[in-house]
Amino acid sequence: MNTLLDTGLAVRGLRKSYGGREVLKGVDLTVAPGELVALLGANGSGKSTALRCVVGLAEADAGEIRVAGTSLRGLSGAELTRARRAAAMVFQQIHLVRRRSALDNVCAGGIAGLPLSRSLSPVLFPRELREHAMACLDRVGLADRAHDRAGSLSGGQQQRVAVARALCQGARVLLADEPVSALDPAAATQVMALLAELAHEDGLAVAVVLHQPELARLHADRLIGLIDGEIRLSTPAALLSEEDIAALYRGERG
Repeated sequence: MNTLLDTGLAVRGLRKSYGGREVLKGVDLTVAPGELVALLGANGSGKSTALRCVVGLAEADAGEIRVAGTSLRGLSGAELTRARRAAAMVFQQIHLVRRRSALDNVCAGGIAGLPLSRSLSPVLFPRELREHAMACLDRVGLADRAHDRAGSLSGGQQQRVAVARALCQGARVLLADEPVSALDPAAATQVMALLAELAHEDGLAVAVVLHQPELARLHADRLIGLIDGEIRLSTPAALLSEEDIAALYRGERG
């Protein structure tokens, strides 16, 4: 395997079925460090399922997943948990504890490495973790809102807090499932620009499920199109045509 991808994401032959319906039909996907890949396709095409298999929210039926150089095949228990920690997921529904501060929410990304006795309450978080979380908030442009309740932030700011939490986890692979669908156009552009920065400037491997081809064209390096559980399009973002988009969302096979 290309050594470049040993620190990114590589998926080979990924298959997943639900209730007898094959949602993923042998998907191959790679995302290199420093690259933002956008996944496009109609509802039910398998985009989100592929990302969920990577982080363990869905169990693949077949195939191999390598995250930051480690194959997940054959791992279980603590070994699997450690390997998957190199990948973090940001969702359309922003899962923050709204009554806690932005800083406390970001700290939650780093508690997996703490002894249980230090992870039960934010007041027990060590100083080093809080300093790291503050640096992650600064990276997403929200250090000045660190002590504000998460619920008082705008939707775009909350999504940036969720990205900071992923950074605090130490993830080298960042997955985002429709992260801007619920945001206004200005906030959506800000979040997508941040994800592109994290790829291009910080060297993360970033994969984003989108339903906005124009944002994909503007911010992604490469576009992957799925139809009925299969990859039918792989192209540099600048080369995505209106015909490509129409075919993907009609469900046509190219």
